[in-house]
Amino acid sequence: MKSKGACQAVIVLAGMIGAGKSSYTKLIADALGSEAFFESVDDNRILEKFYHDPERWAFALQIYFLNTRFRSIKAALKHQNNVLDRSIYEDALFTRINYEEGNMSDAEMDTYLDLLDNMMEELDGMPKKSPDLLIYLRGSLDTVLSRIAKRGRDFEQIENNSDLLEYYQHLHGQYDHWFSSYDKSPTLVIDIDEIDIEHKADADFVLKTIVDKLEHLA
Repeated sequence: MKSKGACQAVIVLAGMIGAGKSSYTKLIADALGSEAFFESVDDNRILEKFYHDPERWAFALQIYFLNTRFRSIKAALKHQNNVLDRSIYEDALFTRINYEEGNMSDAEMDTYLDLLDNMMEELDGMPKKSPDLLIYLRGSLDTVLSRIAKRGRDFEQIENNSDLLEYYQHLHGQYDHWFSSYDKSPTLVIDIDEIDIEHKADADFVLKTIVDKLEHLA
C-alpha cells in the first residue's frame, strides 16, 4: 500500500521496549511520505551503562532521553507531516519505573519532574500544541521478550539477569495504566500479538487502519 501525501499528520508511537516502534515508524513514514524521527541507540553513550548499573546511570539516562525527546517533539510540532518512534509523552513512565525500582532518589525524581514540567509548558506555547495521533503498540510480555531476543542487543537480554527481567515485568505492567491516562491526542491501539508487519498483509492492514483513522479525525 502506498499513500504518499494522502495524510498530513504528526504521529507518535508508544509501547514497550521491543514492541517494534522503529519498524512501524519506517513503515508509516515511507507510506505517508513523512519525515521519520528515530531514537538513536548508537549515539547514546549512557544506555548500555544503564543496563549494567541502573542505580548509577538511571538519572543520567532519563535526562538524556528527556532532552532528545524534547528536541524531537519541538521539531515535529513545527511541521505537519512526521512520525516519531518514541515521544516525550511516555518518558515520565520510564522515570517513574526507575524511581520505583530504587534506581533514582527522591531528589533526582523531583528534579526530573520539575524539568519535565518546564518542557511541557514550552510545548504549550508552540503553534501546534500536540500530535495528531498516538499509536500504542500493545502486546504481551512474551511477545515483547521474543522481539527483544530477536533483535539481539546483548545488553537488553534477560538470560542470567533476573533484575532485568523484573524491570521489564514492572514496566510492562504499568503501560496500560499510562495509556489510559494519556490525553494529549486521539489514539489508536495495535495488537502486536496478532499483527506482524513483516507480513505484507498485516502491514497493509495497519496502514489502511492508520489512514482511515486520520481521515476520520480530519
